[in-house]
Amino acid sequence: MLQLNKSNLRMKLYIKYMVSLRCKMLVKDELKKLGIDFVSVDLGMVEINGDITEQQREQFRANLQKSGLELLDDKKNILVERIKSVIVEMVHYEDELPKINDSDYISEKLGYDYNYLSNTFSEVKGTTIQNYIIQHKIERVKELLLYDELTLTEIAWKLHYSSVAHLSNQFKKVTGLTPSYFKELKQKRERNLESL
Repeated sequence: MLQLNKSNLRMKLYIKYMVSLRCKMLVKDELKKLGIDFVSVDLGMVEINGDITEQQREQFRANLQKSGLELLDDKKNILVERIKSVIVEMVHYEDELPKINDSDYISEKLGYDYNYLSNTFSEVKGTTIQNYIIQHKIERVKELLLYDELTLTEIAWKLHYSSVAHLSNQFKKVTGLTPSYFKELKQKRERNLESL
C-alpha cells in the first residue's frame, strides 16, 4: 500500500517477511538499483521521497519476490506486518524491553487502539499478538542461552519475566525442553564436534 504524506511528499511502502538487518540491506540495494530516492528503511517499511512510477513499483515488487520478500497492498496485512515488525524490533533489537506493557508499547508505536490491533492481528494470523510475542521471546531466550553470556536469572530480568520459573515454564511449553536441558544439548553438540 502506498501512503502519501502531502506535507513533505513522502511515500511509505510496506514489505512482508522483512525481519532482519540483512533484509534491510537487500531492500536498500534494490531501491538504489531502481534509482528510487529513499529516506529510511526499517523492518517492514520503506519511506521514499516523492512518488514512484508504476513500472518502478512492479520492478521493485518482482525484485523483492526473488528474495522472498513481498510488497504489500492490503491494509489489514500491512497493519499486521507493522505489528510484527514492532514486536521483532522490541524483542530482538532493543537492548532492554520497554518498561510499559507490551500492549501499550505496540499501541503507542503504531498509533492505534490496542483492541483494534489485537483483533486485526488475530483475524489475519489466526493467533494472538501475545502468542506471537511469546514465540519471539522464547527465540530470544534461545539466542541468549547459546551466547552463554547471561545467567537464566539475568535473561529473565532482561526480557521482563516475573521470575525464572515463569520463563522456564513458558520455555518448556513452547519448546518441550527446559532452558537448562536446551543449554546442555548445545554443550553436548560442542563436545561432540571437538571430539571429531
